[in-house]
Amino acid sequence: MKEFNMVLAGVGGQGILLAAEILGTAAVKEGLNVRVSEIHGMAQRGGAVVSTVRIGESVFAPTVLDGQANVLLGFEPFETLRNLKFASEKTLVIMSEERIPPTELTAKMMSYPSLKEVEEKIHSFTRKLIIVDAPMLSKKAGSLLTQNVVLLGASAATEKLPIKNESLIDAITELIPAKYLDVNVKAFKFGYEFVKKTMAKS
Repeated sequence: MKEFNMVLAGVGGQGILLAAEILGTAAVKEGLNVRVSEIHGMAQRGGAVVSTVRIGESVFAPTVLDGQANVLLGFEPFETLRNLKFASEKTLVIMSEERIPPTELTAKMMSYPSLKEVEEKIHSFTRKLIIVDAPMLSKKAGSLLTQNVVLLGASAATEKLPIKNESLIDAITELIPAKYLDVNVKAFKFGYEFVKKTMAKS
């Protein structure tokens, strides 16, 4: 495989950097060439965070060029919109329903777009969109803090990732403290099953 590009976008506190680290660790376990980076981000809760994961023989730098993402993993709808520059008609967008209105919207008295408006805007770039009820699935797994792993499971179910499920689970086992492991493995499974069912219906 020459090149696979993934962009993860959301806000601080959603576990984006951990999700990127899990993807990177899983790729390394398979002997793949991988570059992971945080493009820009604020550690405080609520600040925009973007991370990129690039895998493949021809990957030398961590940055993804505009329009070159194979997968855009949106942890939050508004932040997904903000990062559509990475998408093209070939890009698969996987997006959580969890809405965390950014502070500047409130400051500028602007309204948060509806999910329908977000969908329409994404469809102007690509028809490939999967919306995941990550809050519901993470709650079902036992912790709202596992939404990042729900989204990794959702990504794995699309079969777009050049990484095996076993490697992702191994990386989760390695990077997540033992006491939280069970809920995170459940979260991965629920995200995976949700997308498999969604794809079977479409």
